[in-house]
Amino acid sequence: MTDVTVPDLHHPRRSIRLDTILRLRWLAALGQLAAIFFVVQSLDFDLPVIPCVAIIAVSAVVTLALQMAFNPMRRLEPRFAAALLALNIAELAGLLYLTGGLENPFSFLFLGPVLISATGLPTRVTIGLGIFAAICSTALGFFHLPLPWIRDDSLVLPPVYMAGIWLSILVAIGVTSLYTFQVTEESRKLSNALAATELVLAREQHLTQLDGLAAAAAHELGTPLATIFLIARELEQTTTSDSALAGDIKTLREQSQRCRDILAKITQLSSSGAPFDRMPLSMLIEETVAPHRDFGIAIKVRIAVANSPEPVGMRNPAALYGVGNILENAVDFARSTVEVDARWNQELVEIIVSDDGPGIAPEMLKRIGEPYLTRRRRADQTHPERKGLGLGIFIARTLLERTGATVTFTNRTFPDHGAVVRIAWPRESFESTEIVAESIS
Repeated sequence: MTDVTVPDLHHPRRSIRLDTILRLRWLAALGQLAAIFFVVQSLDFDLPVIPCVAIIAVSAVVTLALQMAFNPMRRLEPRFAAALLALNIAELAGLLYLTGGLENPFSFLFLGPVLISATGLPTRVTIGLGIFAAICSTALGFFHLPLPWIRDDSLVLPPVYMAGIWLSILVAIGVTSLYTFQVTEESRKLSNALAATELVLAREQHLTQLDGLAAAAAHELGTPLATIFLIARELEQTTTSDSALAGDIKTLREQSQRCRDILAKITQLSSSGAPFDRMPLSMLIEETVAPHRDFGIAIKVRIAVANSPEPVGMRNPAALYGVGNILENAVDFARSTVEVDARWNQELVEIIVSDDGPGIAPEMLKRIGEPYLTRRRRADQTHPERKGLGLGIFIARTLLERTGATVTFTNRTFPDHGAVVRIAWPRESFESTEIVAESIS
């Protein structure tokens, strides 16, 4: 029940489909043509139409060639995607050079390619595109043709205002790209962590289903094994003791009897379905505690007897994994003792796991349960088994909350030290007959 080792989920490959860039290029070309048509026909501004249309035509030819030469559904290597986005920036810079430079209100479109890179390409590529866009915008501040305007009038913007436009473009490129990257990265991490959670839940459900398979195997094998035992016993009774086969027949009868005893134990365990289908709270705790008793840490289990009967719930793999993972983390960080307290009443079922370790750092206490957040040091050479991705607590908390539980993390009150994890179910949810089996959404 340790952190799931899934490097591919922790370091996902960042890429963009060719079709995405091609669609954006076609949209940009159509938008640019529409803007030129509107400025020339509706506003009657003097615009260098032929050079502008030539730049747009070159862009359309390149886009059409890419669409015909490559499968639009292929995912581009970061350097190829960056080259296409840089080409978009260069084409926009060429159009802005012909139409007023930074005085043109469309100069803020430099943000587009950089934001696209921030959502789907590595950080170094986004930084490179941001620098290229900043260089282009800086050059346009000094070198550009006049802004198309009414023939009998001229628009002259003060240098201070132009410097403000240039600075706002640079700040917008940096801030919005950083914000977009952060939001996209958090969304990607959450998606990958939920995928890992679904894999863990599927594995736990498969392990639980083995109980039913064992019971079915015991039932199906009982009849032929009984037949083998009867035939072996009859052969033993009809064979003289000095026969060469007497020893082999006796061994066959003893081993078949041994197999019958093993199947009888399995059948007894699954006879009422209780150990496999339903389990009381005390059994859930014992099953999760048992694998961690031999690690040099004392585990003290205290079950508070209440007036109401002990709650009995379904054998839920999500609950077993969640409680077991939290208990394992407590054992990992405890100095000598882990305490597991269970109590219940008519409305609530609680399990409280506490340890005497260093506790949860204050800066992590508010973020505990987020994916890829771990207290284990990744480069701990003395305890390499304590390295992790920070998915264990996230998966445990997600699975427990899907069973209806509320999971809270606190520290013990000074002068005591250690972490405290409280898992609380409404009694109705704990005793529900439904098992969490649907996909993680």
